Amino acid sequence: MAKTTAPAPKIKRKLVLLMVFAGLLFLLLALRLAQVMIVQGPELKTKAETQWTRRQNLTAQRGKITDRNGLVLAQSGTAYRVLANPQSIAADDRVRIATEVSDILGLDYDYVLERISNTDRLQVQLKRQVESSVIDQLEALQLGSGISYTTDMKRYYPFGQLFTQLIGFTGIETEGQTGLEAEYNSYLAGVAGRLVIEVDRKNNPLSYGEEYYVAPTEGYNMTITGDSVTQSYLEKYVQECYEVNRATTVSGLVMDPTTGEILAITTYPSFDLNDPPRDTVTELMSMSRARIVTDTYEAGSMFDMITMAAALDSGATTTDTVFRCSPSAPYRIFRLEKVRCWNTDGHGNETLADALGNSCGVAMMDMAIATGVDELYDYIYAFGFNEETNSGIPSEDTGEVIHRKYIRESDLARISFGENITTTAIQMANAFCAIINGGTLMQPYVVDNITTTDGTVVVQNEPTILRRVISSNTSAQMRSILQSVAKNGNGSNAQVLNYTVGGITGVSRKFEEDGVTASRTRVVASYIGFLPVDDPQLVCMIVIDEPQVPYMEASSVAGYWVSQIFSDLVQYYGILPDTTTNTSTVPDVVGQTAKDAVYHLTQAGFNAYTVPTEDTATVVSQYPAGDTVAASGSIVILYTSMTTYNDDQLYKEQVAVPSLIGRRRQDAFDKLAELGLLLSFDKTQCTGQIDTQSIEEGTLVDPGTTVYVTFPSPEPTDTPDPATVTPTPVPEG
Repeated sequence: MAKTTAPAPKIKRKLVLLMVFAGLLFLLLALRLAQVMIVQGPELKTKAETQWTRRQNLTAQRGKITDRNGLVLAQSGTAYRVLANPQSIAADDRVRIATEVSDILGLDYDYVLERISNTDRLQVQLKRQVESSVIDQLEALQLGSGISYTTDMKRYYPFGQLFTQLIGFTGIETEGQTGLEAEYNSYLAGVAGRLVIEVDRKNNPLSYGEEYYVAPTEGYNMTITGDSVTQSYLEKYVQECYEVNRATTVSGLVMDPTTGEILAITTYPSFDLNDPPRDTVTELMSMSRARIVTDTYEAGSMFDMITMAAALDSGATTTDTVFRCSPSAPYRIFRLEKVRCWNTDGHGNETLADALGNSCGVAMMDMAIATGVDELYDYIYAFGFNEETNSGIPSEDTGEVIHRKYIRESDLARISFGENITTTAIQMANAFCAIINGGTLMQPYVVDNITTTDGTVVVQNEPTILRRVISSNTSAQMRSILQSVAKNGNGSNAQVLNYTVGGITGVSRKFEEDGVTASRTRVVASYIGFLPVDDPQLVCMIVIDEPQVPYMEASSVAGYWVSQIFSDLVQYYGILPDTTTNTSTVPDVVGQTAKDAVYHLTQAGFNAYTVPTEDTATVVSQYPAGDTVAASGSIVILYTSMTTYNDDQLYKEQVAVPSLIGRRRQDAFDKLAELGLLLSFDKTQCTGQIDTQSIEEGTLVDPGTTVYVTFPSPEPTDTPDPATVTPTPVPEG
């Protein structure tokens, strides 16, 4: 048997090296495969899918928002996305397509040209939420496969400016950005779907390709407690109030005092929800604020009703108590610190109703001191101050109440008539409802229910009693007192013919920029009222920020607009009359001097007043208007040619702009200076006689107004042609 020859050592080493090399090679291949399949697998798979598939997100139908009667206030509708497929657009056709598409879509030409020239992308988006009529225009151009379309969603608001701050608006992705749209976005938004289809290298769908489809889930529908008709009345008069009083803003609220339902809420200036001014973000955010819940201010004289209700309910005072606001001492002294009533002449002897109607600081101080710090504070907190009402309206503030442990008697005295305590309008309105509805604090709410598309209830809100604040007997007493205030006090212009109404005015000073000094001219004027007195069904509040009226008139200016709103709402809600009102025809005093107007109105049985510095000013408007019927003895608000503030709390009489045409510059300057007006002109062209003026002759303007004038252009001089001019020889040397 032959012997096997062992491999030579040299060959054995080569085999070992070969096996090691092969092993390393397989290890590297395995590592690479692991990297490709495990580490880079998801990324590569995504890249591959983007090359042979087209993915499309399917926007979910956003839920509807309707009012209490089912009227649709917000809904989503079908719109379109305009897409470009750069690889399907010929290079020599890009300019034409960019020109035509940018013109129809209202886009920048360079933007469109850049997008359709990017051949590294299979598809790019040009514009979203395009109406079908615009798509029809693009289709008519026969742009070929280079421009395509897909469905999109767009939010529509059928009534535009109705409930602007409450509803809010959505962004381009139909996500809520303000108002209820933002606060309840998780309910309204729904869940987006997806469509994936296979395409060829030109991004065209394959006829035999597979399709992956996930249907979107529609958002839930919301019903609010608001009533569109009530809202329309409120918005109408809030806008009128804003324009007449030249206010910074005016806000309004209508509530059901027995249930806490918010029937209407608005702020003016406002905007159309279908076309929000997105280019001016600061202005947009300002107009989007529901100031009834977001803005705080000193409670002011409206807080008197809280002090009085607490004093009555605690037994610290009675309806038989008589208060003394002495003409010689209309103040109280607390450790050598005087706290005065606003009326430095005093109110004399007053009943409870007189004290509330006069907003008497002395009477309120006496009631607060008699009630005591701890007990008054218990009522303040029980009425809901210093906490959110949780009404469902976003961005609600809480106001500020100084902690009771820091309160001295002088502080308590000021709090009694609304100083050193801040509130929101909705806190004040809800507390007012508790005072008149029998004494229970209700949970205010603005969302009635939220349901799925098949009607399944997801959220259901109902009237909820938070706590009892005052007794039903105290509530009845307060209703009677508030009726007296509305009939005889500063709010008598809020009466509604043939209905018993109650209410109270409020005036609070705003602070200067330092946050410490109370302004002498900038105030918040408000009025809140209810009807009928024996069975309160509606509460309405108007808040006017910085009305351009004298301080003394601010206390009554808001009441008139509440009466107008109530006059329309009693018809709409079918509230039957419960009294007979003595009426008179209001004299037309427009054009008279303020002093004469007050005299004639007083002779006719109405109340009217103006500040002494305006006695000689001309009445330019009045509310109620002349020759209309109003409750006898009610207040008529007068606006004169001097009704506007200056820094000294005097009033600037408007002046007529003179004719400046034909005058020379210095002459015009002197003439305007005599009237307190300013002259402005182009300093590079200000010779000769004035040619035009920016404000027409005879226009009434405030002192300090600038009038811009222009002068005629200088006559052109004949310039000789250089070619025809013989140069003048210059002597040598």
